[in-house]
Amino acid sequence: MEEYRQLKIKLTPQRIAIFDFLKDNKTHPSAEDIFKAVQKEFPTMSFATVYNTLEALKTKKNIQELKIDPSKKRYDPDCSTHHHLICTNCRNIKDVYKDFDLTLSEDLTEGFDLLGNSIEFFGLCPECK
Repeated sequence: MEEYRQLKIKLTPQRIAIFDFLKDNKTHPSAEDIFKAVQKEFPTMSFATVYNTLEALKTKKNIQELKIDPSKKRYDPDCSTHHHLICTNCRNIKDVYKDFDLTLSEDLTEGFDLLGNSIEFFGLCPECK
């Protein structure tokens, strides 16, 4: 509970259920996935509660919004530096924990100060092959 208090976000039972669902979640769920899972415990909870909680977590940098699925935003509670494998068929996403030395020359960065990178690998997962 203390880790949730440190976020300095208003804690409600619904928000705590959302936090618990996301904790150590590796499925990269969409807001709809989170809503469906948490609504089982809180049937009167609105979708707006999920969305607003995700926005608050993004603001606090406690969740990453992934834009790798064109049909919906997905969320990753793992904010450490990592990359993703994405199945082009079922849209399953797996984490890749490896550093890649990607150095861009000055003419390519056009004056940008680079802060990091994120690589997306696309293919078919073992289940879809």
